[in-house]
Amino acid sequence: MPVHVGTSGWQYEDWRGPFYPDGLPKRLWLEEYARRFATVENNNAFYRLPETGTFASWRERTPEGFVMAVKASRYLTHVKRLHDPEEPVHRLLEHAAGLGPRLGPVLLQLPPNLRADPAALDACLDCFPGTVRVAVEPRHPSWWDAEPRLRAVLERHGSALCWADRWSRPVTPLWRTASWGYVRLHAGAASPPPRYGRQALDSWARRIADGWPDREDVYVYFNNDQGGAAVADAVRFARSAEAHGRTVTRPPTPRPPTADAPRTRRSPAG
Repeated sequence: MPVHVGTSGWQYEDWRGPFYPDGLPKRLWLEEYARRFATVENNNAFYRLPETGTFASWRERTPEGFVMAVKASRYLTHVKRLHDPEEPVHRLLEHAAGLGPRLGPVLLQLPPNLRADPAALDACLDCFPGTVRVAVEPRHPSWWDAEPRLRAVLERHGSALCWADRWSRPVTPLWRTASWGYVRLHAGAASPPPRYGRQALDSWARRIADGWPDREDVYVYFNNDQGGAAVADAVRFARSAEAHGRTVTRPPTPRPPTADAPRTRRSPAG
């Protein structure tokens, strides 16, 4: 049960060239992505929940063992603000069932202005079956002041507190609340921005190695998509995680050089 390394989404226009071959139709981008990565975090569901058939087509277009994490709809987290969660959770899971065995964790990213409400979060998590892993990314600082209650809710449901990074620094406490982990890296401080430097990537690899034994799943997604930074950093992070003794599921591979390019090793964004 290894470290799963991928990116937050795959449909970015500025990845054409740095990551996707220039002549590859956009309709085949998922297949190309899944050839080089074993997991992705799907952010589409946050803005507009895809139909069951769309999720099913993603299942059919990806290989066995591929994992797709799903970011919960903003209707649940930002409109309802976790209240009256039964219907939106049921609808999310009903649609995402089209992924079948490809379905990974569900991410609840809470609004930055949503103050701590452990009771509402508890009621929301109650709506998920025990077979579905749920990661929670609070963003208002009051959640950290509610540590005992927040940790108790997450631990009771086996839900992971999402470890988040911005500008190469953790912006969430590094609490382990489940037997598995979930990490989101939003933006690095290296040049060119928003890349992560080698020291920052190594620090995250070390935190994960120290936090979980190699037999536990940890999902790591790079959200710094601009200019293909996410794919390049994911490749470098996977190498660092392996150097720290962690198994990486089908480690992401850099894009091979083109026929007329020098035969030198380079990252996808290079």
